Amino acid sequence: MGGLKRKIEVAAAAAIVVLAASAPARAETRTACTALDICYCVNSDFLGAIGANVARVRALLADNKAKGKAIGYLSVPLSPAGGGSFQINSEAAQTIASEVERRFGASSAFILNPGAEGSEAMNGASGADYMYMWTQILEGRSGHGEDFDFFYFAGPTDFSGYFLPPGKDGKAQKIDSGQVEDYFGALDAFFDKRVASDPAFRKAVEQGNISKPGFRLYYGLRASVAFSYGSHDEWNIARLLNARRRGAADYGIANQLSIFFDGRPVDPGTFESATTSGDAGRCVK
Repeated sequence: MGGLKRKIEVAAAAAIVVLAASAPARAETRTACTALDICYCVNSDFLGAIGANVARVRALLADNKAKGKAIGYLSVPLSPAGGGSFQINSEAAQTIASEVERRFGASSAFILNPGAEGSEAMNGASGADYMYMWTQILEGRSGHGEDFDFFYFAGPTDFSGYFLPPGKDGKAQKIDSGQVEDYFGALDAFFDKRVASDPAFRKAVEQGNISKPGFRLYYGLRASVAFSYGSHDEWNIARLLNARRRGAADYGIANQLSIFFDGRPVDPGTFESATTSGDAGRCVK
């Protein structure tokens, strides 16, 4: 009996070894910190893609700055967390970016849309991986955000311009115009139309990943940087950059980065205040 038990134990141990050898290797994570001393727990497999995209986007910004354009950064929620859709958030981000450039003048302003410049090599990356990349881009080589002139933080009013049809003047309608009624009803109608026309969206609904009530609440009330992990970090980055500028002889108060939220300039007391961190944080082992 003892010999049989021993054979079973040896066989079980061998099976464990085989399973361990055949299991995919877990990605190694490490704490990576930026010039502003903001740290993230990143996947080492993406460090090469992050470095390449930082260089590419910096070149893109330099090219637009050489054309005399003001350079802005669009902070916008892309994750579906909370009831949204990544695809719809990406489409809305493009609409918002285009609207901001139209507002300032496309020949005079360029706004960096993270939804359009994330790099396909980053597919599968975590929020922390992306934020380690965007933080390096935002802070610039000197840590003063020298490649940028303003931040634009998207809010519910910005998103409403994507969901509502154009007004009689051809411009996007927004919920702050005073002329929009039953915005929730408009979101329900958008949802129904999307289910009928988009197989991928319809599948997400059928699988329970998206629901009409959740969609309505998210885009009616929470489609904003206020509910985004990454945008919380980006707000703190903007605050730190302005703090560094205020204390630098080459910048000072007069040359801080301008901050907009939901279409309006933010007052100094607000943009000098920190918010809760999102994806920022060291690896815990």
